Amino acid sequence: MTSTDSAATDSAQKAPAKDPWDLPDVSGLVVGVLGGTGPQGKGLAYRFAKAGQKVIIGSRAAERARAAAEELGHGIEGADNAECARRSDVVIVAVPWEGHGETLASLRGELAGKLVVDCVNPLGFDKKGAYALRPEEGSAAEQAAALLPDSRVTAAFHHLSAVLLQDPEIEEIDTDVMVLGEARADVETVQALAGRIPGMRGVFAGRLRNAHQVEALVANLISVNRRYKAHAGLRVTDV
Repeated sequence: MTSTDSAATDSAQKAPAKDPWDLPDVSGLVVGVLGGTGPQGKGLAYRFAKAGQKVIIGSRAAERARAAAEELGHGIEGADNAECARRSDVVIVAVPWEGHGETLASLRGELAGKLVVDCVNPLGFDKKGAYALRPEEGSAAEQAAALLPDSRVTAAFHHLSAVLLQDPEIEEIDTDVMVLGEARADVETVQALAGRIPGMRGVFAGRLRNAHQVEALVANLISVNRRYKAHAGLRVTDV
């Protein structure tokens, strides 16, 4: 090995690790919300638009999406799901679990090349309350990845209260968002988007194979909320 090679090796070994909080500027991205006429979708659309993000609400019926967008204001637009997917850089999936697979399969072409953020929680309900379901693929996010082979699928925004998101009197959403995905750049984009909402922070929580327990935790939060009449979220300590 020459002295030049040795110096290059030493330099590479001493290179500082990337700061995990050095996140990209996402202010120019267009955010689409599939299922944007439901409580969670409307709440996320409202918060992102209020933070200055360009937002498009998607629905199976364009008229419903436009009505919801007009209600929310802040420059939000409404469109059918296919147009919402085509026009957006980042697409948040906030549809009901019952229609999750069918909706994504029908939009495979429109979502190709897009960064998709799945926030769907597969849950069942009985007399004992909410309980987690386990999809054949392992989680809603893994189902999305299987149905959208040409998209970059991540998972996030599972544990947010739709009530708090939609309340205009609340300026900050005091919670962390657990973000899962396969590519660091995609995860960091979603973390940065979460950080656009005052009080919120995106925290890397593993790869998509770990999405089931994150989705399932919503059943526990529902139990917390019912017992304490709260709108509980999560905070990750020491990071």
